This record gives sequence, structure tokens and C-alpha cells, in this order.
Amino acid sequence: MATSLAIATSIAAPANFDYSANAAATTTENAAASAATTQAAAPESPVNDRRRFWLWSFLAVVVASQFYFVRELVGAFALFVIAFVAIAIVVICFYMLVKCAELSFARLASIRKPSMQLAPIANRSHKPA
Repeated sequence: MATSLAIATSIAAPANFDYSANAAATTTENAAASAATTQAAAPESPVNDRRRFWLWSFLAVVVASQFYFVRELVGAFALFVIAFVAIAIVVICFYMLVKCAELSFARLASIRKPSMQLAPIANRSHKPA
């Protein structure tokens, strides 16, 4: 009998539990309110579905990035991106050089002043044939 009493006394009641009747009514009201909010929030909104989709997608990417072959593929992709960007920069520089040359030649032609002036040849210096 002493051991059962010792076991019963060693089990303590929760510290935040209130034994009064008022607390029981408040607990029932809180449970009813939480059930009402749970029922109101039960239909998932499209925003929550999208967030959940992106969360799972992000977690899948994090897990996939831990595999060796995925790291290798990402590294190869990075190298190809660097190579294609370098090629694009060279092509863009060449294109800009050609466009600047066209613009400068167009302006030079609009002035209609050749860079080298030649003396006109007089008609009397020609001998008739």
C-alpha cells in the first residue's frame, strides 16, 4: 500500500492546469473557438497551395543538391554559362564596332568633304586627240 501511495504522489499534476469550474468552461470555449477556426480554415486557399508547392520544391532541390552527380551537372552548367556569356560578349562587341563604323562613315559622307582634297585638273591641260 505504501508503494502505491508513493507512485501516486510522485505523479504531479501539470503546472498550468486549473481545477476550478470556471477554468473548465473557459477551456471548453477555447476548444470550441479553435474548432471553429479550424473548420473555417479547412478549405485551402490557392495562395497556401502555391506556398506549399514552392516549399516542397525548394526542399527537393536542397536534397537533390546533396547528390554527387547533381553537383557535377550544376558545375558543368556553370561552365557552359560562362562560355556562352563570353561568346555573347565578343559578338556584342563586334556588333557595336560595326554599328559605330557605319555611323562614323555615314556622318563622314553627310559632310561631303573628302579627307584629302585634290587640285582640279584644268581643261586646257588636256590635249585634244
